[in-house]
Parts: sequence; structure tokens; C-alpha cells
Amino acid sequence: MNKDFTRGVVFVHSAPRSLCMHVEWAIGAVLDQKISLEWTAQPAQEGTLRAEISWIGAVGTGAQLASQLHGWENLRYEITEDASRVSDGGRWSYTPDLGIFHAQTDVMGNVVVPENRIRLALEHADDTTEMMRYLNLALGSAWDEELEPFRFAGAGAPIRWLHRVG
Repeated sequence: MNKDFTRGVVFVHSAPRSLCMHVEWAIGAVLDQKISLEWTAQPAQEGTLRAEISWIGAVGTGAQLASQLHGWENLRYEITEDASRVSDGGRWSYTPDLGIFHAQTDVMGNVVVPENRIRLALEHADDTTEMMRYLNLALGSAWDEELEPFRFAGAGAPIRWLHRVG
């Protein structure tokens, strides 16, 4: 069977130590291999750890990873999947307070706001403030604001590549 492949990254921005092994098992189950992440302290939230791992797999692996980790308390993560010849890219962001956000991305990783989201904002916004609210929701601005301190704290962290073929 010929599958189309892509690549992406799982950024675990913060997890309590007690969840780390479970996160590894969940990611490994999707990637169909045993993984061991290199966990480092997350200075943005005392008592939590962070890790990241790059992956190569079938198109849709990003969504599978996000589904596997969705809803876990005290976990913050982002998952990216690069665009391929057969699919748009995607980014999934999760925080305990906001839940999950998904957006299509272009080849540069920019969020792409689909036409129907823009039309919704145009049709239902009575003023500029309401228009901004709809567009910020479409862009995932609240998730970006909450995750930015965690992203910054991970600058320069080590990264490993995992390959899933077949």
C-alpha cells in the first residue's frame, strides 16, 4: 500500500513528572515504537517538565497524536504536521483551561483561516470589536497567548527525530 508521508513535531510544553511516562507511551502508541523523551525543567511553571520530539509518519499522524493526548489534565502541548502533496498542514494546541484548538497551516507554518470562518465573522460581527473576537478565535490567539511563555522557555532545547514507516 502506497502511503503519503509528512513530518511534524510534538512540543510537550508542560507536564507534571507523574504524566511523563504516560505521555511517552501515548506518543509511542501512535508512532508504533517505544520512545524515551529527554525531559527538562519547564521554568514557566514550577514543578513541570517539557520535551519535544520530531516525527515522520503517514499523513494524519498529527491528528492521531492530538487525539491521543487530548483532555489530559495539567498538560500543555502543541503538535504540528507539515503540509504534504496531498494535504494541508495543521497545528493542534492544547491547554487545560482552553481545551484544544486546530488550525490548517501553509507550507511556512502560518495559520490559514478558511473562507467560511471569515464569512462567519463578517456575517455575525456588529462592530469592529466583535469582528476582532471572531478573527482572534479563528487564529487561536488565546492559545498563543497562554502558550507563549512555555514556548519561550523551551528555546534551544534538544530535539530528536523519529521515523514511522509503513
